[in-house]
Amino acid sequence: MGAADALPIQLLHDRVLVKEDGPNGERRSTGGIVIPATAQVGKRLVWAEVVGVGPNVRSVQLADRVLFEPEDRGEVELKGETLVLLRERDIHAVAAARVENSTGLYL
Repeated sequence: MGAADALPIQLLHDRVLVKEDGPNGERRSTGGIVIPATAQVGKRLVWAEVVGVGPNVRSVQLADRVLFEPEDRGEVELKGETLVLLRERDIHAVAAARVENSTGLYL
C-alpha cells in the first residue's frame, strides 16, 4: 500500500494492522512437496506486512514484516482486503533492515 492507498482509519494505543503474506491454505516444502492446510501439526506462526500502527507502538514501523501466532488475532475488512489487527505485545519478531544487529525486546 502506498501513500495514495492510505488507510481511512487511525489505530489507537499499541495496535498494529497487518496484511498476511500469501494464502493460509496449502504450502510447499523446500523439496517441492505440497502440504495441504489440513495437515498442519502443532502451532505455526505467520509472517505479515505492517500496514498501520497506533501512536504507542515502539518497535514496529510501516512496511516491516512481523511474525505472530494466527490464533491471537482479530480480522477486519478494509477496501475489500482482509487485514489482521494485533497488539504490539502479540508480535514475536520483526524483520526489517534497521534491526540487523539488534536482539529486540520482545524475542
